[in-house]
Amino acid sequence: MSEQAAHYAPGTHPDMPAPASTVGVRGWFMHNLLSTPLNIGLTAISLFLVYIAIPPIIDWVFIDANWRGETREDCDRVGACWVYIRIWFKQLMYGRYPNEELWRINTAYIVLILAAIPLFMRTFQYKHWVAIFLLVGYPVFAFVLFHGDTAGLELVETPLWGGLFLTLVIAISGIVASLPIGIVLALGRRSNMPVVRAICVAFIELWRGVPLITVLFMSSVMFPLFMPEGMHFDKLLRALVGVMLFSAAYMAEVVRGGLQAIPKGQFEAAQSLGLSYWKMMGLIVMPQALKIVIPGIVNTFIGLFKDTTLVLIIGLFDFLGMAQAVATNPDWLGFYVEGYVFVAFGFWMFCFSMSRYSQHLERKLHTGH
Repeated sequence: MSEQAAHYAPGTHPDMPAPASTVGVRGWFMHNLLSTPLNIGLTAISLFLVYIAIPPIIDWVFIDANWRGETREDCDRVGACWVYIRIWFKQLMYGRYPNEELWRINTAYIVLILAAIPLFMRTFQYKHWVAIFLLVGYPVFAFVLFHGDTAGLELVETPLWGGLFLTLVIAISGIVASLPIGIVLALGRRSNMPVVRAICVAFIELWRGVPLITVLFMSSVMFPLFMPEGMHFDKLLRALVGVMLFSAAYMAEVVRGGLQAIPKGQFEAAQSLGLSYWKMMGLIVMPQALKIVIPGIVNTFIGLFKDTTLVLIIGLFDFLGMAQAVATNPDWLGFYVEGYVFVAFGFWMFCFSMSRYSQHLERKLHTGH
């Protein structure tokens, strides 16, 4: 065999590198942006729109913006007036919560962050105890701090709560409560007991058939009319219950979709081992179902977080509501754009973080089938 034949014999030479046009940054551009004449045209149009839109935005937000000052006169209106945000920052973050009591909210934030850090540590062995504290102990601890009137703390009524603080209270309460309630409703809708199934179906379809704004209006205006004389419930508490039940109905359908995606063989295998219904669901079926519907669950959470802005109609000033309220100040009329941009960025930051964390969970829990 000649040297040339031996050189080209199978297995006698290393694999050739991939063409430069198919790998790396160049390969990504060629495959996603320049693969066809249509893609080339769309890429050119997109770059032109970016060239038109992005530089003016950068100039308004950063280069020509006003960062220093104490009054309206310090803003020349060429760029964004971030002095406006700095002056009203406390109201946007905490609403009308008393200044001397803000340490209570900040303490609750710090405790929540410190307690959540171990949940992201792979080697931490007591995550279940931390989770129990966050689900059971922390809500009580936070309510005592926020509301006061006990343990020597001054009473701060809920009408004074507002801003991003109120948005987080409503969103976190709704998220934490809606998932377990939704799981129970999903299991009830798939139950073999007609009465249980009918009740769950009626509940889910009733709450999914009305908009959240109607639920909030009914909880604030109509519900007190049906209560016995002299009995009153806090407006924020009524809103929280309405948000929880509304979100739970949508969560139930998301979870039910995951349950229907589990092969029947999983149920039969669990039953063949002699597992009870609740052990079968808790140990075999539900973990698989929840893993499948992580995108749907997080999508519901993101929708709930954004829907908290609707509490403005019942007189609760959340993040967006407080931005609208401070924009009506006579000394700062005309600066509402900066407020809306700041609020939009805040909502985007939280929603984007939830989306990225859901993708992390999908990759972490992906074990194949």
